[in-house]
Amino acid sequence: MITRGEDVEAHALRRRGWPIAAIARHLGRDRKTIRAYLRQERVPGVRQRAAADPLAPYAPYLAARFADNAHIWASALFDEVVALGYPGRYPSFTRQVRRAGLRPHCEACAGVKGREYIEIAHPPGEELQWDWFHRRAPWGGTANVLLGSLAHSGRMRGVLAEGTDQAYLIDSMDQVLRRLGGTPRIWRTDRLATVIVPGTRDVQASFAPVAKYYGAIVEPCPPRRGNRKGVIEAAVKFACGRWWRTMTADTPGAAQLSLDRFCVAVGDARLRPPGRLADPPMDGSRPRWPSVGERAEAEQLQPLPPAPYPATLELTAPVGANATCAFRGNRYAVAPGLTGTALVLRHRLGSGTLEISSPAGIRLATHRLAAPGAGAVVRTAEQAAQLAKAVLASFSTAAPCDRKGNYPPGPTARAEAERLVANLGPEVRVDLGAYAALVEGGPDE
Repeated sequence: MITRGEDVEAHALRRRGWPIAAIARHLGRDRKTIRAYLRQERVPGVRQRAAADPLAPYAPYLAARFADNAHIWASALFDEVVALGYPGRYPSFTRQVRRAGLRPHCEACAGVKGREYIEIAHPPGEELQWDWFHRRAPWGGTANVLLGSLAHSGRMRGVLAEGTDQAYLIDSMDQVLRRLGGTPRIWRTDRLATVIVPGTRDVQASFAPVAKYYGAIVEPCPPRRGNRKGVIEAAVKFACGRWWRTMTADTPGAAQLSLDRFCVAVGDARLRPPGRLADPPMDGSRPRWPSVGERAEAEQLQPLPPAPYPATLELTAPVGANATCAFRGNRYAVAPGLTGTALVLRHRLGSGTLEISSPAGIRLATHRLAAPGAGAVVRTAEQAAQLAKAVLASFSTAAPCDRKGNYPPGPTARAEAERLVANLGPEVRVDLGAYAALVEGGPDE
């Protein structure tokens, strides 16, 4: 095999009248090789096989099988061609099928890569795209992050949620919208089961009042059309690569503060080229692209309702040793004596209270919510008095035990020991005198 450069040089020298032998000596190649390339019998840069392709006799059969089913497993085809006399092994078989391009392309099952596409116009304030991403959290469990990105400017905001059910989705959406300063006309989501009825384009009956409450139209992304929600896909990739992988927060509250700072300081500073560039400057310099923050100034967002949609958050939390349950960076008290018990916490969005109930549904306490992440302990005076009484009652005035004293077995222990010894059977006695006499006598003469 010769390179393309050598092939070009060989043809040029041949046109100058050089004989094939001289060209071969000049390039350090065999005369038969140079002759084959000059006759265009071989392709430069492509090595000629020394042996025949072992898959060639079976190519028509494989083409017919792929015509039957384009997704048939290669392992199943390998079993079939082996029974027909194929001599190779499975790795060689798959490599040869791949090189020959025998498996047909299925457009319905293919991804978006390689397809033709067209730019989608996104007027200011028209569309907001939503999506979750989930990562293993350094504080334990899973971090559920809901991102919302404006399609026109690319401005994104995100919220860490304790769960992904519909109530937490509504709460996270409201927080993202308030960070953006309003809502656009259309909400475009992936086919989330909490928003869209699976297998259809219909909005869930339980989510329709939410969209009406905020005055938004819900548009599901078409199936297997990832380019249609490319704005949020790019936002998720950007947030994961630039924020999550280098984040140093070790609590959910610290992570939320870190995400908020990142979206404002780094996310809004990204340069975002407009959909159609203006005429280039006359001096030939590169046109300046606006930042995400500058493009976001043109977003025409609708105002939000004064309070979030009244969904009810519900979660289960254990009672700590100080008779409190944790909720969003604060602890809320219950009556003492429930340490370790899993209680049900309910919070209705828009209200300022938190209800704590038993697993059976009995309400145990109702508290006013503290600011999220404040680290406060919310406890009524009555609960404080009950806990203090319980703590004082558990105190003891008895002297501590003497751990260094002498404590031989008592009468009860000795009686039990005698019973155990009696169950062992008669005592076995060994007379060592016989062994002594045997040793002193020595071996027989």
